[in-house]
Amino acid sequence: MITTVLMIEKPMVPTDIELVTTLHGDEGQSFVVLMQPRGDQDRLLRALDDVALGEFGDAARESDEPEGEEAHQSAERALRHSLDALRAAGTEAVGQVIDEDPLELLSSVVRQTHADEVVVLTAPHYIEELFHRDWASRARHKVGVPVLRLFAHGE
Repeated sequence: MITTVLMIEKPMVPTDIELVTTLHGDEGQSFVVLMQPRGDQDRLLRALDDVALGEFGDAARESDEPEGEEAHQSAERALRHSLDALRAAGTEAVGQVIDEDPLELLSSVVRQTHADEVVVLTAPHYIEELFHRDWASRARHKVGVPVLRLFAHGE
């Protein structure tokens, strides 16, 4: 069985579920999902990414994102939805919302679960990726297992 630590930032849609559950063909899979709550810590970078994609309306709506406890509750709902969808696809899945440094938690989870790989499934983050400050780039230097960067699909 292949153990994958899956980092996400929004609820997984059916296309995302199919993508990650078919990466290894018919081999059994288990997932440990780490959900990053969205908040104001990266609002500017998300707005710049929206502008880079020509999505000016989305950039203007960044201030509508939930913050604090509301962001945490939203992340909990997204995590439950994603775990249910992964289980419905026939995989084992557990997870948690990230309440600490994402990369420290990732490293710890990889060690504790003896994970075979890390998959970072997020929307494009062009500014962070340009400077190698995105999760996948930073994780490659920390976790000691292969890290795959995939783009999440829209709803």
